[in-house]
Amino acid sequence: MTDQMDIDDQVITDKMTKTTTTQESEHAQKADKPTKKKPSAAVRELKTCTIRSPPFAYVHLSSSSTGGHLSDQLEEEDPLDALQIRSYCTSALRQFLGDTGVATMLDILLVRERECYLRLPREDLAAFAAAITAFPGTKGSGGGGMMLLLQVRACGDWLGSLIGRVEEGVVWTCSSAGVAV
Repeated sequence: MTDQMDIDDQVITDKMTKTTTTQESEHAQKADKPTKKKPSAAVRELKTCTIRSPPFAYVHLSSSSTGGHLSDQLEEEDPLDALQIRSYCTSALRQFLGDTGVATMLDILLVRERECYLRLPREDLAAFAAAITAFPGTKGSGGGGMMLLLQVRACGDWLGSLIGRVEEGVVWTCSSAGVAV
């Protein structure tokens, strides 16, 4: 019976070395100031997930034209459409990678005037960027010797970071605020 009482009187705080008797812990609690328990906010974490390597990459492309007078071209340029972008990317990938490049899955997410956003498999991003950069361009639909070029403005694993980079240049220039340099 005394062995049972000895076990009840001791609280094991460290599994390997340290034990504290119930009497010692009671004295320590009396010495401390009484504290009120604050109601804890009920936070429930349903699921946590870390994506180490996302399956897709995103590319921001912009178009420009070469040949002829630049001021005339800017007035006459028509905005891009999804078919022109698909055709240009297919031609660039075919020239750079052959039939394997044409088989690259490519999703056109947004086309806005002279810019577009694309989604493609992450492992194909480097080859795609190289193909677009190396491609000499295509003849424009307006004729007159104009060449349509697509330029890679930004690329990365997260779409949000690409959209944020677009406005980054406005922060560092005074022309957007109406201040002449």
